[in-house]
Amino acid sequence: MTESFRSLLRSLPDFPASLPPFDAKAAEPDPALLFQGWLAAALAAGVPQPHAFSLATATADGQPSSRMLILKNIDEAGWHFASSAKSRKGLELSENPRAAMNFYWPQQGRQVRVVGSVIELSAQASTQDWDERPGADGRPNPSWRLYALRPSEIEFWQASADRNHVRYRIELSK
Repeated sequence: MTESFRSLLRSLPDFPASLPPFDAKAAEPDPALLFQGWLAAALAAGVPQPHAFSLATATADGQPSSRMLILKNIDEAGWHFASSAKSRKGLELSENPRAAMNFYWPQQGRQVRVVGSVIELSAQASTQDWDERPGADGRPNPSWRLYALRPSEIEFWQASADRNHVRYRIELSK
């Protein structure tokens, strides 16, 4: 790394001075409802694609990888996302069915991290998700899978201009 590149990185803007407050002691106890509230706030603030997240997976021997995906739903099965079973992430999930999601809304200084085991949802749910995609043309995709991440841990993180960031970590039963 050159000194000029290091200086450039250090000069980039940090979080805005005006960020939403977050009192972890008074937070909604249901993490799915708290997430939905934060997502609604991100939408109201004009955050583009607030339902996008980074999904981290790993091979059976622990080699990690990550990519951006779109949250499809949250229900009793877990936090839904979809992909081809033949993709790198699909193959990694078949070898090592654990993953982490990270949502990031820089305009609000917020991120949410969700960690847990991943299951494949039914073939019917996968087909329905494929058919409901924008631009769907009616052709089937037998390798398309709808997955659900079943959280064992969720962390809400709120930045603060004074760097007294707030972490609210919830451990869930497995």
